[in-house]
Amino acid sequence: MIRNIPSTPSFSRSPVHPRYGPTPRGSGDWRWPDFTPREMACRHCGEGYRWPAFMDALQAARDRVGRPFHILSGHRCGLHNARVGGAPLSQHLRLAADIALRGHDRHALHGALLEAGFTGFGFYTTFIHADLGPARSWYGSDTARTQWRQD
Repeated sequence: MIRNIPSTPSFSRSPVHPRYGPTPRGSGDWRWPDFTPREMACRHCGEGYRWPAFMDALQAARDRVGRPFHILSGHRCGLHNARVGGAPLSQHLRLAADIALRGHDRHALHGALLEAGFTGFGFYTTFIHADLGPARSWYGSDTARTQWRQD
């Protein structure tokens, strides 16, 4: 299932592409060349959440960095979110991105995400969380706090 968001989030069912998983329905095809619907969908059940403004910002950040993003977690269904210990009101229930730090300068990546309009950030040792929710930030651990403040 893909959640389809014109300007505000919503849910809808859609067909499954044989290679990329859920296929967005609505105004046009998937237009974000560096991401697939499948990688942004729930890892547990394949449920998707289509939010063009979020994906436009993610693509803009990717374009600024000039390197591929490895998305560890995008959308999560409620069950998967609970199973992984996600916050009850996690932005992943809509759409958020946990991006692996491997191969990236973490501060350049954070800067590109800021410039693209992301407002919520979680700083972890191996990834950064980015979302379009309320402006806030947190560290996943003391080690992460030290790592992000060192450079």
